[in-house]
Amino acid sequence: MRITVVIPTYNEAENLPKLVSALFILPLDLRILVVDDASPDGTGAIADELAKQNPRVRVIHRAGKEGLRSAYLTGFRIALDDGAEAVAQMDADFSHDPVKLVEMASRLENCDLVIGSRYIQGGAVDENWPLWRKSLSAFGNYYSRAILRLPQSDVTAGFRLWRRETLKGMPLQRVHSNGYVFQVEMTYLAHCLDYTIGEIPVYFPDRQKGKSKMSFAIQAEAALRVWVVWWSYRDLRKAGKSARNVISQK
Repeated sequence: MRITVVIPTYNEAENLPKLVSALFILPLDLRILVVDDASPDGTGAIADELAKQNPRVRVIHRAGKEGLRSAYLTGFRIALDDGAEAVAQMDADFSHDPVKLVEMASRLENCDLVIGSRYIQGGAVDENWPLWRKSLSAFGNYYSRAILRLPQSDVTAGFRLWRRETLKGMPLQRVHSNGYVFQVEMTYLAHCLDYTIGEIPVYFPDRQKGKSKMSFAIQAEAALRVWVVWWSYRDLRKAGKSARNVISQK
């Protein structure tokens, strides 16, 4: 299975070369697509150098911080156009263990989407996180699941592997959430279209290099955005098992 790993970057100069090296030692047929939002720390230039060294690395440079949604949607489109049979999403800061991609690829044989979950048996978050951070993360996930009635354990997770056919069957032009609610909306859309979603346990450590981009303001905005997601897909909820037919007719 040819897998393209889409990695959005902003100020990940310390992490990106190590991550690329870690990915290419895996027993997988991988391509890497870096989508850099004009990182002032030189991440884009480092990515270009990595691409010169290895033709399996491709870099997309953007004019500024355009957000997670557009980074991934751009990456998905390019990966599919380039012939990817599966597309992975992952962060550049090693909060997602590259080795887990092997297990995810195996699980994808029986699923349309595989999520690396912190909240199923065997998964966990960094034990050194302060209580408020653990609580905020767990509540944000529970809140989204409860409103959207999603059966998955970790709907805010950003470590994912999609089948080509799944992404091509989803109306990505309808996805408008940014930040981590992008992950929630993508999960909900896949769920509404009755795609099979599997989860594998992952450990989510704190980043070792660079600065986290999460904030309370982002979490608060996300809480409101979940309701917009719920309303936006009411046509698919009503259609139930026929939701894919609704999409194909539009």
